Amino acid sequence: MNTRQLLILAPLVLVVILIQSYFWVPTYEQQTRGNPARLTEYITASIGDASLLNPILSADSASSEIGGLVFEGLIDRDEELRFRGRVASHWEIYEEAYFYVNESEELPTSGDDRPSAVAERIQSAISDTGITDTQLRAALDNILSVEALAPRDFSFTRDLKLSADDSESSKIRIDVSAPARIKLTLKQVDQDLFTHLAAVLGERYFDSFPALRYLRTEPDVPTEILDRWSRQILPAIEHNPVIVFHLRPGVKFHDGHVLDADDVRFTYESIMNPKNLSPRAADYEPVKTVEVLDPLTVKIIYKRLYSPAFGTWYMGILPQHRLNADALTAEAQRLGKDPQKFTMRHSTFNRQPIGCGPFVFREWKSDQYIRLDRFDGYWEGSANYRQYVYRIVPDLLTQEMEFYAGTVDSYAVQPHQVQRLKDDERFQNFSGVAFGYTYIGYNMRRPPFDDRRVRLALGMAIDVNKIIEFVLYGQGASITGPFVKQTDYYNHAIQPVPYDPQGALRLLAEAGWTRNSQGWLEKDGKRLQFTLITNSGNDLRKAILAVAQDAWKQIGIDVRTDLVEWSVFIQKRVNQLDFDALVLGWSMGIDPDLYQIWHSSQTNPEQLNFVGFDNAEADDLIVKIRQEYDHDKQVAYCHRLHAIIASEQPYTFLYVSKWTALLDRRIVIQTTDAAGNPVYEKIKPTKTGNYTFYFNKWIKLPEIPVFAAEG
Repeated sequence: MNTRQLLILAPLVLVVILIQSYFWVPTYEQQTRGNPARLTEYITASIGDASLLNPILSADSASSEIGGLVFEGLIDRDEELRFRGRVASHWEIYEEAYFYVNESEELPTSGDDRPSAVAERIQSAISDTGITDTQLRAALDNILSVEALAPRDFSFTRDLKLSADDSESSKIRIDVSAPARIKLTLKQVDQDLFTHLAAVLGERYFDSFPALRYLRTEPDVPTEILDRWSRQILPAIEHNPVIVFHLRPGVKFHDGHVLDADDVRFTYESIMNPKNLSPRAADYEPVKTVEVLDPLTVKIIYKRLYSPAFGTWYMGILPQHRLNADALTAEAQRLGKDPQKFTMRHSTFNRQPIGCGPFVFREWKSDQYIRLDRFDGYWEGSANYRQYVYRIVPDLLTQEMEFYAGTVDSYAVQPHQVQRLKDDERFQNFSGVAFGYTYIGYNMRRPPFDDRRVRLALGMAIDVNKIIEFVLYGQGASITGPFVKQTDYYNHAIQPVPYDPQGALRLLAEAGWTRNSQGWLEKDGKRLQFTLITNSGNDLRKAILAVAQDAWKQIGIDVRTDLVEWSVFIQKRVNQLDFDALVLGWSMGIDPDLYQIWHSSQTNPEQLNFVGFDNAEADDLIVKIRQEYDHDKQVAYCHRLHAIIASEQPYTFLYVSKWTALLDRRIVIQTTDAAGNPVYEKIKPTKTGNYTFYFNKWIKLPEIPVFAAEG
């Protein structure tokens, strides 16, 4: 090799040395040699830090991942996706239904005591063995008790503008003389109860209830306004689903305080407290009351039909004694803050949480790591790992190198690596289709995104198939709407937005945007210009940023891009609605309730409908989906909602990703046999591909074990 060749190679050798030095980390053997504690700690890596560790306030995946280890809910789902008890050991679900006695409708067998006559009429139908209508028979057999309730009088005031010309609201006193009601206790929720009872009491019995007759106001209110109020104040019928949770005795928070029903009620009240700005409030708004029956029993009554009700109680339970009004006041005074302005969002609890989950919070160094220790007092038995470390490693290449060296125990394989790594015998690998999707969201409050034609045109200009092929290396599939693609709620009849740049230009021309002499689209002398943002540290989203920018520039749109550090991106840009367009993704659950993300009431700062989608028919469908207990009807509502959102294009729906994860082969499931000896099993995923379901049973061994099935 001559001198010239050496001079050419020298810089390359230096680069290789620098790279090796930069990515040098001790090998797994070097870590464990003389340090057996490494076998009892699990280390994972994330590109982004958590925002705040309070389950009722956080909405990002990093916070949720840590929160799931520190906190525990009343329930969750098992391996087969069936609900199972956690803090709650068991429960009952039934319904209390009410209707007002309609004095304007005569019953065939009514007497002087009309409420008793109505109750007796229903009791008679229950006892009637001659009823052959199977649906009516089932509805009647579902009734446990019938009770006539006495009339009642009550009053309240309401602020109201009595006409469009009024500059200020008037205080209106409303006096109500409510007639008798009938209370029905049902074995289980029956959304069609009153449809069936109309066959017993008369087809018009419920629809013709004259609520307006029982209201008086001071001053007088126009009849049309009072009539609308009357149906809200005295609804003819009322469904009140009920859940009674029975808590496990002796469940303790990490500070030793025993968890009880008051903590459950406090968690609900904290979610609904407007000062806390909880993004979860929409899930619990249908709750009428949360009643503590005794320290281990809580009764939750809903004010209307709400089919997702049970699943919402996965929410981590907060310790009342740490966050109630007295505790927050004392903390504010200790910190020199104004107690009147100090809320749960300001509490240091959000960075030093106390839950009752399997791991105890120990330390959080922002943008470096979060450390948790095993909770030996965990009600289900302590985890095998003594420590859980959540490291913030924004660079994916660094994550990969550290995984190979053993300084992190798992690695989310990037799409371009799947073919190379999924069959690597050095690692355990798991794969599946994500419950969620990636999208470009448009701030519909701002022009030009308030025009459907513009949003649709932006989607038509992007070749999503090329993103899937070249950015994801085929590890994804197109998606057209907001439901999980693996469920029947997803409307497969909806076709993806076509890749059609010329069609996009025609739509934009309809909206008034035409090319100027420089080739840029403009309207009224103003260039079509905006900024597309996403979080830093995610190479896939960064690539999508570039693809979208290039595609839009090709049709004359002046697009700027920006990468924002994760916590700033979420807290300052997304939560404060300060963006034009963004690239982001949703992780979804199985339940089809989309209220938080898509209902028009959820468009305020700190809420999840941050694109500002507002559609009356969609709102109506979202509510119907929440109230529908019949699966086929619920699916039909979901398909229509899917079609509306796909048509309006508040998002450009990009893809649902396929994922592959690698895990150190030394990590196994450890249980014990009858003699108390350790038994090792391979990590096994659930039917949805969740390989961390048995995490509390994981342990790391010095060597890769030989399993019985392998001889």
